[in-house]
Amino acid sequence: MGETERRINAVWFSPTGTTQVVAEVLAQSICRNLGSDAVFKSRSFTLPGEREKPLEFGKDDIVVLGVPVYAGRVPNILLKYLDTMNGGGALGVPVVLYGNRDYDDALIELKDIMEGKNFNVIGAGAFIGEHSFSRILAEGRPDGKDIESVEGFGAKISEKLKVGNINGAVEVKGNKPYRPYYRPRDIEGNFYDFRKIKPKTNDNCTDCKICVDVCPMGSIDSDDVSKFTGICIKCGACVKKCPVEAKYYDDVNYLKHQHELEDENKDRKEPELFI
Repeated sequence: MGETERRINAVWFSPTGTTQVVAEVLAQSICRNLGSDAVFKSRSFTLPGEREKPLEFGKDDIVVLGVPVYAGRVPNILLKYLDTMNGGGALGVPVVLYGNRDYDDALIELKDIMEGKNFNVIGAGAFIGEHSFSRILAEGRPDGKDIESVEGFGAKISEKLKVGNINGAVEVKGNKPYRPYYRPRDIEGNFYDFRKIKPKTNDNCTDCKICVDVCPMGSIDSDDVSKFTGICIKCGACVKKCPVEAKYYDDVNYLKHQHELEDENKDRKEPELFI
């Protein structure tokens, strides 16, 4: 590998595919704008087997690290795995994707994680994708306008690299200490624990096993896909990727929260970029 060749890495956790789109488009934009000495690579850590090997990089890497926002923060089920990561002096671009409510402290948290793992953060962004709880909240996003924003952000990062301006601190929105995880309320107005809620399976099911294959926790029983052998993180993968709409939620408090999200967050949010 030549001394000036850079690896532009899109690295992502993306159960429904929206974070993957943003991370890959951003890394590809950086790669394209840097020119022939840049090489694009993409790596998922969405599925359990993909998290068996640590994320390790070096000084010739630029890493776009993308995660969805869960309850206003980096998904807590990823924290242990991200703690095994080693930046090795790589340049880093933390990216979070949220469902048009708010990204709260997720971006500053991901930035702190990367800096604590020996990355030099040179930019950061919060983008919008279809909400994991809904098919209508931020429906179809990231859309064409979002992609234009992602590509433009990649061009700005590339220009920053070309002029060698990589040592200044990147300030992002967020609170320290981080705010607690966002907690919805039940029909009686009390805080409600969503962790035990799991999707149900209706008679449409053809036992195709797609839900088994896409579950990021490996929690759906292959012998009986209506059963769970582990936790459910409400990522929406099994619901949205089922070809016959066999997976659904019927918990009254889940549905209350879903409708509140849809009713209270109709106004389009736009990406927020920091560089």
